[in-house]
Amino acid sequence: MATLLHKSKAIKLAGLSLAVFLVACTTNQRYKRQVSGDESYLNTPPLKNLTIPQGMSLPLQNGEYDIPPANQNGAVGKALDIRPPIQTLSLLSDTHTENSPTASRLFLSNTAENSALWSQINVILQQKAIKVTQKNDSDHFLITDWITWPRGDEDIPLQTRHKIQLAPQNNQIVITVTNEGIKQGEETITDPVEIQRYNILMLNELIDSINKLRNNPTSSDAQGRYAIIDVQTGSDSSGLPQIIVRAPYDVVWDRLPSVLESIGMQVGDRSRSTGAINLTYNGMSDSDWQAIGVDNPTMAKGDYKLQVGDMNNRSSLQFMAVKGTTLTQKQNDEMVAALKVAFSKVSSN
Repeated sequence: MATLLHKSKAIKLAGLSLAVFLVACTTNQRYKRQVSGDESYLNTPPLKNLTIPQGMSLPLQNGEYDIPPANQNGAVGKALDIRPPIQTLSLLSDTHTENSPTASRLFLSNTAENSALWSQINVILQQKAIKVTQKNDSDHFLITDWITWPRGDEDIPLQTRHKIQLAPQNNQIVITVTNEGIKQGEETITDPVEIQRYNILMLNELIDSINKLRNNPTSSDAQGRYAIIDVQTGSDSSGLPQIIVRAPYDVVWDRLPSVLESIGMQVGDRSRSTGAINLTYNGMSDSDWQAIGVDNPTMAKGDYKLQVGDMNNRSSLQFMAVKGTTLTQKQNDEMVAALKVAFSKVSSN
């Protein structure tokens, strides 16, 4: 009986030891970034001068086989991080990246496709629930709040803050990601390797999300891609003024009712197949126009027909009065300014 009791205690003790060992293994992820195997090489004695026995002659010294002394100040053994460096994703056409210890950059062609990059970056951060502590839309830069990066090879997730900037450079557009702070728990991290690693991770998040917006054909993603739409002045084949909207027909058509109503227009009958919209312009008060930062347009109040044209990745808008006359160039330019603000404020949903 005593023997059985002793064996039972021994089994329980062994089980408890195993459980403690497994818990330690599951919570300490350091082994995933450490070299494994024999570490006896760390005890290798240093090189020393060859002692030549008296009376022995040796060949002349040949510098080709000299082993220069090395002053190694880096980590060795278990302290050495063997994780490979992070690579930037190559998902977007006609782009290249540059990485340094302080910044990661994505270079894109300055094309119409990339004209909405700033709005796309803002949408991406919102979708990923990344908070922004500082932003300047006119200078195209922002600073994020702390971002937590859960990783299977870290005991405590690292947190980082980043500055994201969009700027033209020659004939290109450059997205630059720099570090504004990195910590692990309460410990501040200053290792350039870690700073570069997480700059690249942040840039990869942007690259991957931009690629998904551009390649996913669903309507919701198309709307997300054109979260903020650029509007410019233009002219038709006859030289008459019109408005160019840098978004596909379907996106513009779906968003137009809310856009037009936000600047004092009442939308009537619409025909998607012909692109015709009947509307009445009632205008707004001077204070309402000032609130959105636009001067009160000189466009006369009354009934109009708005003709929407499909230009592949762009759309055209042309206002025509009941008599068939178009807006003057001045009136057209004023509506460009109003619509630019309206498209930027109307939700993509």
